[in-house]
Amino acid sequence: MCGRVRLSNDYSEIKIRLRFDANAPAPNLRASWNIPPTGDMLVATYTADGRRISESMRWGLIPWWAKDLKASLSTFNARAETIASKPAFRDAWRKGQRCLVVTNGFYEWRKRDRQPFAVGMADDDLMVMAGLWDQWKSPAGERIKSCTVITCEPNATIGLLHNRMPVILHERDWPKWLGEAPATEDELKALLVPCPDERVSIWPVHRKVGNVRNDGRELTEPVVNQPSLPGM
Repeated sequence: MCGRVRLSNDYSEIKIRLRFDANAPAPNLRASWNIPPTGDMLVATYTADGRRISESMRWGLIPWWAKDLKASLSTFNARAETIASKPAFRDAWRKGQRCLVVTNGFYEWRKRDRQPFAVGMADDDLMVMAGLWDQWKSPAGERIKSCTVITCEPNATIGLLHNRMPVILHERDWPKWLGEAPATEDELKALLVPCPDERVSIWPVHRKVGNVRNDGRELTEPVVNQPSLPGM
């Protein structure tokens, strides 16, 4: 599961790292260390005219056919095993509406005592997740783009906390996922696997991350008197 993420990098750095089109406008996003579902996510998409661009999308996919925003409350994650068949996601999958969800990492809670842990990349790089997006038109005519984070079985490290984890894509796979490089459906689904344990880092953080009103750099600081790994 992935229900809380963070992204605090300066956009100018992200633009270079993700190789966004030089002429694409920057989305209006602020740094956040505690982004919940329904919040704004930074995503990368590939345009029909061949450009990789950045967009801000609501977290929690609203299918184009939804009657209201309530549909997004349970669609912030999509299971890799059912994205091609589950009604909420199958149209986005069929249309090739895939995206990269750009983060610094996510938070997960240990079940036995609800101790929160931060998860990041071991090399402190951006954590780029596989996602799907859709566009919904409200009864009033407002157009809203939204996204979901695809999850898979956990690797051994994340498995100490939860039975799911976000699909973290390697940089070499970004072009395939976005549609910049050709890929069959089977090849795309083959990307939806847990990343190697050595690529991620995990550490305990303060319980105040559980309140979405708390949003500051201190949320990522390791707490004392907690094991460095949840299995210890």
